[in-house]
Amino acid sequence: MSLHRLVRGRRTNAAIAWVATGVVASGGVENLVAGAALWGVFSLVIAAVLAVPALATREWTAMVSWPLPVVAAVAVVARETGFQSEIAGHLALATLALALVVELDVFTAVELSRRFAVVFGVLTTMALQAVWVVAQFYSDRWLGSAFLSTQTELQRDIVAVTVVGAVLGALCELYFARYEPVGAVGESADQGETS
Repeated sequence: MSLHRLVRGRRTNAAIAWVATGVVASGGVENLVAGAALWGVFSLVIAAVLAVPALATREWTAMVSWPLPVVAAVAVVARETGFQSEIAGHLALATLALALVVELDVFTAVELSRRFAVVFGVLTTMALQAVWVVAQFYSDRWLGSAFLSTQTELQRDIVAVTVVGAVLGALCELYFARYEPVGAVGESADQGETS
C-alpha cells in the first residue's frame, strides 16, 4: 500500500480511524469495568467525538484523518497499561481538543486557517484541562479518588497539557500543510477513492 493511498484514500482512512476509535471505546469500557469511572467516561467521550462526523452524516467514511484517532488510541492504551500515564492523559486530552477543532474545520462550513486552528486547538486544550480539573476535584470528593494532591501538581499539569497541546497542534499543522484532510467539505465523494 502506498503512502499516498494511506493518506488520501477515504476508505483506508476511515478503516484505520474506526479501528483506532474502537480501541479507544474498548479502553473506556475496560476502565469502567475496572472501577476507573472518570477515565472510562473520558475515553468514551473521545470515541464519541471521533465518531460524530460519521454518525451525523450517516457515511462511515466521514472520519477525521487517521493520525488523530491513532494518537488517541495510543494515549488510551498507554494510560491503561500505566506507561507514562500522566503524559498519556495529557496527550488524550490534547487529542480530544484537536479532534474537535479538526471536525469543526473539516466537516462544517467553518473555515479556519491552519495556524489559527493550531492556536484554537491549544486554547481548546486548555479549556478542556480546566473542565478536567473540575471533574477530578469532584471525583476526589465524591468517589474517593486521589487525582489532585497539591496545588503545585495541579499547576504543573496545566502547563504540561498546554505544552503537549502545542506540540501536537504543531505536528497536526505540519501534517495538514502537506496533506489536505480527507473528507473535507466540498470534496467530491469519489475524489478520495480514485487516489
